[in-house]
Amino acid sequence: MSVDVPVPESAGALESLGDLLRHWRKLRGLSQLALALEAGSSARHLSFVESGRAQPSRAMVLRLAEALRLSLRDQNLLLGAAGFAPAYPESPLDSAALERARMALDLMLAKQEPYPALVMNRSWEVIMTNQATGRLFGLLELDPQALGQGFNGLRSFLHPEGLKRFIRNWPVAAGMTLARMQRDLALTLDPGLFALLEEVKTYPGVSALLAGGAGLPAGDPVVPLEIEHDGRVWSWFTTIATFGTPQDVTLQELKVEMFFPMDPETEEGAKRLLG
Repeated sequence: MSVDVPVPESAGALESLGDLLRHWRKLRGLSQLALALEAGSSARHLSFVESGRAQPSRAMVLRLAEALRLSLRDQNLLLGAAGFAPAYPESPLDSAALERARMALDLMLAKQEPYPALVMNRSWEVIMTNQATGRLFGLLELDPQALGQGFNGLRSFLHPEGLKRFIRNWPVAAGMTLARMQRDLALTLDPGLFALLEEVKTYPGVSALLAGGAGLPAGDPVVPLEIEHDGRVWSWFTTIATFGTPQDVTLQELKVEMFFPMDPETEEGAKRLLG
């Protein structure tokens, strides 16, 4: 499965304020007039800003960012392109400023036992897991660190020596995951994501999925992840949690992916083998 979104050839190609505004405006399906009205400006002024003939104020840049529904990182990026300082901090997760948020993540991971759960940043790098996740990888005799640099959720899922070997419905599950990744890339222009996409394109079967080679199963309320190992099929669905009102770039980009059993057999197996 693929999603038809405009992914730039190089995420670093869009550096000017005008280029960034034009990209996000088109991505949101907005005309210059529609965006100008949302931001309390005029189409003429916005046209001048996009062409580089006018320099907007800091307040105007923030109004445009709000109208475009940009992430905190991208709001900072837009401000930087206009020559202004960033509006939002990007604190290390282990900093004192994020102590309470870190405690909340620890609690979520612990409460998810005996089902797997992990925390990823926007580059799909896994930065926290619970014990059930480690036990599942141990049961499958998988070392995600050995697949590439660090523990990356997308790489672990798509790599031919990773989870792919055990996923019974890999074309559908992987197609959905790739579509999600493409949307993330088109929305963020993250160079790390672009490099990751180029890497996974070299994996067997991935290019075909990106071209639209996977379909959706009929009748399921959610797409399951079916892991087959040692004559047993584990059927999972996942949910993704984010912070509701983040004012820090790091927190906004964190995603907690939690696995839940789709059937009684998976539930019993998780309690017995992962608990």
